[in-house]
Amino acid sequence: MQLSIATKYDKIKNKKKEKGKKPCGKNEKYMKEALKEAQKAAEKLEVPVGCVIVKNNKIIARGHNQKETKKDTTKHAEIIALQKASKKLEAWRLTDCEMYVTLEPCSMCAGALLQARLKKIYIGAMDHKTGACGSVLNLLQNYPFNHKIEIESGIEKEACETILKNFFKDLRKIKKEEKNMLKQD
Repeated sequence: MQLSIATKYDKIKNKKKEKGKKPCGKNEKYMKEALKEAQKAAEKLEVPVGCVIVKNNKIIARGHNQKETKKDTTKHAEIIALQKASKKLEAWRLTDCEMYVTLEPCSMCAGALLQARLKKIYIGAMDHKTGACGSVLNLLQNYPFNHKIEIESGIEKEACETILKNFFKDLRKIKKEEKNMLKQD
């Protein structure tokens, strides 16, 4: 499964290169770094979500989902990256920082982003089931909190959606094969 997800992701990247796209900009560059983090999660059989936090055009923190590995509900990519950024900057306020994340944050992560006072978030794919930054609800902008976070979505959308779709497709296949093997025993 690990190889197939990585292979499919590489094919997507190569297709984009073949289309003669212009060199990627800053947002695409950082989202591709977040996709690398998502790939790390997939290789651990974690839901492939990754993110990076940027300050002054430099990545200061990275994170990918580790809920299954760490057996901890809170080990979302965004929370891990926020913790690393806070440690690096020795501050909980991340006011001049921006986050690039492959999947729209859930309500837990959106709340943490507000608490951290992030400046802006760039989202690859929207989460129409549990997203809290514009799809299901928008905690970052639609409530009278003392801080608002700018949102830009659709950065490397196809690649972010594809890594998730392929992961769950492969996971269903594995579960089906396991179920068939149990029937044979």
